[in-house]
Amino acid sequence: MKTLVMRRIDLGNAGGRADLDSLMALLGNSGNVVSAKGRELTRQVFGRELTPAEVVDRVCEDVRTKGLEAVLHYTKMFDGFDLEEETIQVSHAEMRMAHAAASPKFLDSVRRIKQNILAFQSGLIQRDAELSLGRRGSLKLRVRPLKRVGFHIPGGAAAYPSTLLMTVAPARAAGVKELVVTLPPTKHGAFCPDMLAVCQELGVDEVYRIGGAQAIAAMAYGVRGVKAVDMIVGPGNLFVALAKKKVFGQVAIDCIAGPSEVVVLADQTANPKFLAAELIAQAEHSPGSSLLVTWKKEILDEVERELNLQLVNLERGELARDCLEQFGALVSAPTEAEALECVERLAPEHLHIATACPESQAEKIDSVGAIFLGEYSPVAAGDYAAGPSHVLPTGGTARFSSGLTSNDFLRRSSVISLTREGLEHLAPDICSLADREGLTGHKASVLFRLEKKSRSTNRD
Repeated sequence: MKTLVMRRIDLGNAGGRADLDSLMALLGNSGNVVSAKGRELTRQVFGRELTPAEVVDRVCEDVRTKGLEAVLHYTKMFDGFDLEEETIQVSHAEMRMAHAAASPKFLDSVRRIKQNILAFQSGLIQRDAELSLGRRGSLKLRVRPLKRVGFHIPGGAAAYPSTLLMTVAPARAAGVKELVVTLPPTKHGAFCPDMLAVCQELGVDEVYRIGGAQAIAAMAYGVRGVKAVDMIVGPGNLFVALAKKKVFGQVAIDCIAGPSEVVVLADQTANPKFLAAELIAQAEHSPGSSLLVTWKKEILDEVERELNLQLVNLERGELARDCLEQFGALVSAPTEAEALECVERLAPEHLHIATACPESQAEKIDSVGAIFLGEYSPVAAGDYAAGPSHVLPTGGTARFSSGLTSNDFLRRSSVISLTREGLEHLAPDICSLADREGLTGHKASVLFRLEKKSRSTNRD
């Protein structure tokens, strides 16, 4: 393996900020980048090269208008797998068999992690709330879970039982009754016994052998054999992200996620071995963005040495090295305040703070998906087992969006119950605004009710 030479960005130099912005744009959520393999597959399926957005538009529209026929067609074209209506759904018997055959040690881990997630997510649940107005009535906020939620779980390069846990368990905590999982028809997806065993352990109702944009469209619009859902959750490749964007409004979605990312904020007290390991862990996703930000420039050389030492011993070391070279950087800032300002601008998915005072620095940063404090809180703990979901905003969207929680699976309705006295109290202000807006029917709907004698009283 050749020596890794990390990109270095000095925010104290002219052009340093522009260099950082250019780097982050490479892994943004714009949806303009696709691999050579993906372009060739597009030409094979559609007869010409299309942009990712055009591919998704075509697939979603075909599924919306042609239903199951289009889902089966695109599954054959993209995944190379022939499905029929009778084989699209994984049977309950298959799931039970996979669960019975699973490693007891694996299932024990799954159960402990599930309990961690349920304990954390259950504590977040928003409850019904009521404000009593005394003799005037009451105002309530009523909270109810969504009825049916779909979960897209990728399964191309690897199997991801952690993603099943981190998406389905929060929905279970919220009380969602119908849980629908789509897995691509691959050895890491719907034909992976461990994935089916986790579905069974989580109480998933339905599992379908479909993935990609066609799975998103099938869950959003509904096709023969697959009833439409109310919300779609879960990660995927660029085409999945664009498909979720396409169907938003038909259904709710969690977020439009891009490649994973970490920013490590460190000072001279941090262990270079731990810093390098954190950067490599994120680069393993390939693509993934790994940035070290510090105001102590002297630590950079040591971290780079550690990166080279660790990469040679990892199974995915070559992939991680390429990813670090393309999308990673060692960033130095003139001062601590400027380092913190840099992190805030990046609004990263994951922020690991390895400094002498991680708690106080975390309080100065608002825009971030998840924060990991101190040397014993690696991002991997959040990815796999701690309890908060690992479904987090990427590409700088943590400026305005948040990670998935049980509350995202709830619907909130206001309930207004007024007495006559309560309506009389509000009537002057209602009428004032109705007059200003020219909506005299609104005003009349109040005043009719407050007449001294209603028509029904007159008839009596």
